[in-house]
Amino acid sequence: MFLTISTTGTEERPATDLGFLLHKHPGKSQAFSTSYGTAHVLYPEADDERCTAALLLEVDTVALVRRGKGKGRGGAPDAALAQYVNDRPYAASSLLAVALSAVFSSAMRGVCNALPERAGQPLPLRIEVPALPARGGAGLVGRLFEPLGWTVTAEPVALDTEFPEWGDSRYVHLVLASQTLTLAEALRHLYVLLPVLDDAKHYWVAPDEVDKLLRAGEGWLPDHPEQKLITSRYLSRRWSLTREAMERLELVRLAEADDSAVEEIDNAVAAEAETEEKPTPLAVQRRDAIVTALTESGAARVLDLGCGQGQLVQALLKDPRFTEIVGVDVSARALTIAARRLKLDRMGERQAARVQLFQGSLSYTDNRLKGYDAAVLSEVIEHLDLPRLPALEYAVFGAARPRTVLVTTPNVEYNVRWETLPAGHVRHGDHRFEWTREEFRTWARLVAERHGYEVEFRPVGPDDPEVGPPTQMAVFRMRDTDRTDKKEAKAA
Repeated sequence: MFLTISTTGTEERPATDLGFLLHKHPGKSQAFSTSYGTAHVLYPEADDERCTAALLLEVDTVALVRRGKGKGRGGAPDAALAQYVNDRPYAASSLLAVALSAVFSSAMRGVCNALPERAGQPLPLRIEVPALPARGGAGLVGRLFEPLGWTVTAEPVALDTEFPEWGDSRYVHLVLASQTLTLAEALRHLYVLLPVLDDAKHYWVAPDEVDKLLRAGEGWLPDHPEQKLITSRYLSRRWSLTREAMERLELVRLAEADDSAVEEIDNAVAAEAETEEKPTPLAVQRRDAIVTALTESGAARVLDLGCGQGQLVQALLKDPRFTEIVGVDVSARALTIAARRLKLDRMGERQAARVQLFQGSLSYTDNRLKGYDAAVLSEVIEHLDLPRLPALEYAVFGAARPRTVLVTTPNVEYNVRWETLPAGHVRHGDHRFEWTREEFRTWARLVAERHGYEVEFRPVGPDDPEVGPPTQMAVFRMRDTDRTDKKEAKAA
């Protein structure tokens, strides 16, 4: 079992800095004992222009069987021969991933006391894995690594070069190249994705594997397009652990969208008494503003369109003035998390009668949305492509026609006040657009004019005198003449 990590350098920044970053001296080979054999680190080449570190893992197949309690690779206790004759000593797998973590633990955390500035800088990297099991083929290898910034070459390995008609095996010869990643990021990618591609682990997957996955996936897994597949395979398809991991990843994503900490989104950490008052998170200010506007409108039956994990629904349930609350979202996963947050399965009968959750797309008319006093679109419209906004507009204002509609969306002008947000970037990777105050008001006024509403604009969060508030809210109220016409038409 073998992989190499190579980099190039200059006289000012020699390639042999790789030895400092890996905490392994290029001038000697080293051996490390593991539970399943011996890991060797050596350098086939090491000079200022090019340096290559190799990790060779010698697997003790007898120890592997013993620690696996007699089970073969596929878990079949009667597969006696397969316990000893298999691909474990040769093909990169979770065994190699564990060895990477054990041998290069400091490098994986991005720690390098000798060259701390280099540890946080991108390197020209080339990683080669001669034999990688890939359940899903070379195409899946590309889908996993390319979104992370890698150039991927995955050549299928023939079953037998003497008999090409037999076709390819499930193994590939993998070469990864990147100019934009740090060494720590590269090692974390390998640590997660090697066992994912193998779709097997050599050890029992316990609940702490969720923490390992989230630590190694920090910064890239929450937004990875193959997040669900990665999570499921890494956790050996254990449904309960996969669900927990997906929920926590969703919390990370929503926290980023709300510009707040995960603890604030999840309400999992009890507030501690402090001498200095903490600022109210923007997500909380937004919910408070929405509840205030709904209360002013006199609404009793409320739609939360794009309800996500149900934070607003939860807030509305605390106020008995809201007699019916409906959460709608296109994501079945978000609705599952919302149901769990609201504890619907343990809710009393009277309280349960006030709330319901259902799946639906806001791009289509839905008769279930008709007849409500108010509808809320909180941080929803910016997640739609602009050409799809007219469909949402008609579904809500033209077909459902609640008396009051509240719409909140980020104010892009305020983005300059976020110190951690690079110039020109939107607040979340899934935002298709973010509007200025004038753009939002122009859109809202046209919607109101087309569908018989009046519109008022309110700031949410601190109203900066130069760039306005972080969130902008439009309060649409159906015109009295339109309500009268509607009642007359219904009576006729």
